[in-house]
Amino acid sequence: MKDYYKILGVERGASADEIKKAFRKLAHQHHPDKNGGDSQKFKEINEAHQVLSDAAKRAQYDRFSAGGGSAFGGGTAGNPFGGFSAGSGPVSGWDFSGFANGDFGDLSDIFEGIFSGGRPRRPTYERGADLETAQEIALDEAFRGVTKELHIETLIACAACKGKGGETAAGMKSCETCNGRGEVRVEKKAFFGGFSQVRVCAACSGTGQVPVKACGSCKGNGRKRGERTIRIEILPGIQDGQIIRVSAAGEAGERGQQVGDLYVRIRIKPHAVFERHGDDIIVRKSLKISDLLLGRKLEVPTIDGKARTFEIPAGFDLKQNLRIPGEGMPHFGAFGRGDLLVDFIIKAPKKSSGRIAKAIEELGLDE
Repeated sequence: MKDYYKILGVERGASADEIKKAFRKLAHQHHPDKNGGDSQKFKEINEAHQVLSDAAKRAQYDRFSAGGGSAFGGGTAGNPFGGFSAGSGPVSGWDFSGFANGDFGDLSDIFEGIFSGGRPRRPTYERGADLETAQEIALDEAFRGVTKELHIETLIACAACKGKGGETAAGMKSCETCNGRGEVRVEKKAFFGGFSQVRVCAACSGTGQVPVKACGSCKGNGRKRGERTIRIEILPGIQDGQIIRVSAAGEAGERGQQVGDLYVRIRIKPHAVFERHGDDIIVRKSLKISDLLLGRKLEVPTIDGKARTFEIPAGFDLKQNLRIPGEGMPHFGAFGRGDLLVDFIIKAPKKSSGRIAKAIEELGLDE
């Protein structure tokens, strides 16, 4: 069974405020809409918060997860099954070998039933799943912004029945599997006794009704495998790894229910000339000693396809990058641009003649 306290990073005796603060911090950190977010971790954090933030659910959870040491055969806090080992064999008609190996089977389903207070749940058909894909773009496209067309293979609404799962004119009828109740009762055996569980009817997904005449194309599900074409607008200045959320562009829901979302992770290909550091761009420039001594103007390319002429200031440390303001990447979602940083590569001159060496000495350039 999951350790909800460990998931939220709080002590078992944490107050309601401490649990709320921990949840908000972790939810903000792992939210799928954020760059680097983790949808699976976010769901786990939300599940832990739903249990621990409810006094009744938390009491039930504490009773079975930590308070059952003596009742469950010498278990310890956080492991009520510690009193049994794989080699002890069945005890009172129950086989605990699976529990000793950490395999708790359907215990999560049992606790779910406890936390719901034993009340039958009547969910509607399932919402479509969220999807994630990657889109690669060039640095130039990230600079200017670009529109991309994506082709996503997923479950889409059945065209034959328009996602309803059956012929609308024929109507609906009571589900024969659950007799219109939307749930079925399942008897289960656990190490601390028998349980009568109520589960969602798989035949009607908990609605209690099925189409009188199921669609022959989608077999009554309301969706089929297909391709969804999506156009996304990528704004100037987008960062590598940034995620764009496209609402209702994911998997179709069952029988006309809500469509999931699509998350597009942007990947920016390396550039042959420029290297990106945040919103700044680095360009390398070969520098001759003669250019430096004669104070010649130099030219470097810019990300917008133009060129920029500049001079090296007197006394400038060539080990540093020369900064040209406003010639970098646009600030994403804001005004202004980063800078262009010129990284100098100094080329050693050919061996100088005696006359050049004498002139350098006379000018004092060797000091």
